[in-house]
Amino acid sequence: MFERHLTPTLLRFASAFPVVAITGPRQSGKTTLSRAVFPNKPYVSLEDPTERAFAQEDPRGFLNRYPHGAIFDEAQRWPDLFSHLQGMVDADRSVGRFVLTGSQQFGLLSGVTQSLAGRVGMTRLLPLSLAELPALIRDTRSVDHLMLQGGYPELCSQLHLPTDWFASYVATYVERDVRQVLNVQNASSFQRFLRLCAGRTGQLLNLSALAGEAGITHSTARAWMSILEASDLIYLLPPYHRNFGKRVVKSPKLYFIDVGLACWLLGIRDSNVLALHPLRGALFETLVVSEFLKIRMNAGLPSDLYFWRDNNGLEADLLFEHANQLQIIEIKSGQTVTPDYIRAGQKSARFAGLEALPPWLIYGGDESYLRSGLRVIGWRDIHSLTQINLLSEQTEKDK
Repeated sequence: MFERHLTPTLLRFASAFPVVAITGPRQSGKTTLSRAVFPNKPYVSLEDPTERAFAQEDPRGFLNRYPHGAIFDEAQRWPDLFSHLQGMVDADRSVGRFVLTGSQQFGLLSGVTQSLAGRVGMTRLLPLSLAELPALIRDTRSVDHLMLQGGYPELCSQLHLPTDWFASYVATYVERDVRQVLNVQNASSFQRFLRLCAGRTGQLLNLSALAGEAGITHSTARAWMSILEASDLIYLLPPYHRNFGKRVVKSPKLYFIDVGLACWLLGIRDSNVLALHPLRGALFETLVVSEFLKIRMNAGLPSDLYFWRDNNGLEADLLFEHANQLQIIEIKSGQTVTPDYIRAGQKSARFAGLEALPPWLIYGGDESYLRSGLRVIGWRDIHSLTQINLLSEQTEKDK
């Protein structure tokens, strides 16, 4: 089993809330993690038709078996669970009694919002970050190999070939999740939409153009995009909300949370092909943005990540706030830091003026050092940034 960095957050929430919920995409390791962190709790899978039938026919008798709490896996499969738990935790506010997991974030969120607000600590478990990979895998494989593989635990355990595993994963996702929620009749249309989204990873989201190319209406494209986002397959990075007196882009940027899935959807099956692919830069940017998202989620924090682009040509690939200032991050996929990279990194922070901290440049090479006022960070060293406050502390030391 991989050491998951969400573990301390789960333990912290279990000491403060009666209920802890773990959401995230299918196969991200929610069941394995919940049973490892809470080994003394009974485990109940609501995917089991026998258990689910018992719960629906006699909810009181079903829950009376677990007076001290339990792990309810795929909790959204029994929507009435949330209202029953509300009564139980209101009668006994003991912390850490119940653990809920669910692949459909929207299913869990609707139940929590209606019944368990204020009683539950919400967490998200995304696929493995670079920090969670064993050092042998992280240090011996090329960035192209790791981008092809992605971060789903089964693939990182070398139990499957990515080409076989992703094909099954997409088919299962469409059949079980999308059809249940959207009642999509034409699965091939949705899969085409999904592949078109992969071709736009790292780009501004233009729903009208995406809908036109997919041959669907704008409203359908919006609904399908919401499902992809809610099921943690994609992440929409918002533009930074302050305009600094400039006209700024207001559309979000689309990223796949798992770069391996994006590669598979694009038909990239070999690292040699990826190395020369026209979207390699966007895929590397996808890897980096998802790493920072995982850092935030594992710490139990809101994402609070942004990008910047204005009509004067100033652009920052990624930024976040720290102590009333902005940490600007430029992302380049090349393995060698060129003068152009340095100039781009320096330029990326100009829009924020004195509010910008010394910018960072994350690139596809291995070395990390200071150069011309930039902190240059090789992709392998992202793994050491295991918590967002470590990023901030390092910035403070360099000032």
